[in-house]
Amino acid sequence: MMDNKEKTFVSSVIYVHNAENRIEEFLTAIIRVMEDNFEHSEVICVNDGSSDMSAEKIRSVGKTADTTIVSIVNMSYFHGLELAMNAGRDIAIGDFVFEFDNTDLDFTPGFVMDVYRRSLEGYDIVSASPDIREKPSSRLFYNVFDRFTDLSYKMTTESFRVLSRRVINRISSMNKSVPYRKAIYAGSGLKTDNLKYKADRKRSRVSDKNEKRYRTGLAMDSLILFTKVGYRFSMVMTFVMMAVSILMVAYAVITYIVVHPVEGWFTTIIFLSFAFFGLFGILTIIIKYLQLIIDMIFKRKAYSFESVEKITK
Repeated sequence: MMDNKEKTFVSSVIYVHNAENRIEEFLTAIIRVMEDNFEHSEVICVNDGSSDMSAEKIRSVGKTADTTIVSIVNMSYFHGLELAMNAGRDIAIGDFVFEFDNTDLDFTPGFVMDVYRRSLEGYDIVSASPDIREKPSSRLFYNVFDRFTDLSYKMTTESFRVLSRRVINRISSMNKSVPYRKAIYAGSGLKTDNLKYKADRKRSRVSDKNEKRYRTGLAMDSLILFTKVGYRFSMVMTFVMMAVSILMVAYAVITYIVVHPVEGWFTTIIFLSFAFFGLFGILTIIIKYLQLIIDMIFKRKAYSFESVEKITK
């Protein structure tokens, strides 16, 4: 037990979905870290439609807490990681909020405080990532995301993070809903950092079919909403089809002069070529308008700044 505990009130939001085999150990470790290091803390477990004994395990462990307030947010049905964590974060009242995206305790409990102390050095968002090789699907997603976004923050697999109250207030004013938190945090304009830890490779997180299907859909939605993949793809396809249309016109002219095809063939080919040319041009404009609508409404953000310095008093 530490004699000099932090005076800051901190919240921990834990995502729980069918984690009965892991939640006791994980929750016990987090409560111990909170009570050993902070005078005031709360732990919010978001039970995202679990069909096992996760809620019962949380209640059992929660009763052993001394100074930490333990709560359960029971979602009405399976919402997925992002909406469930939004629900937990919205009711968290801490000056700093820890977000634990899963209950796989592959880090030492003391590393939680390393992340917190790093945030005290002037970082509003500090995330923790395992030093393991990312799965091919995750690596592909982050590479594409980084390639087609304007964000300077490099995306990577994260286990948990700590947020200052300032960043929470900022993203709340930027967006009414947060479909992909990491992208919103990266685009908040505030200082971020990422710490690596040596992961316990013996542990492996198990995802059920609902989670896997949800994460696949989330990846596709995030690429469409937060990057310019769709617009770039449409532009490439437009130029390709326009080039094909021009070649078809040239082919039709040469064929008409040399071969003298049946009556109506030439005009039909010319018409179809110009029709495809115009169609893809119109689709590109429509997609550009949709991209602008997303930028102005969904990602509406007039400006962002990292800090304000007062030179004179």
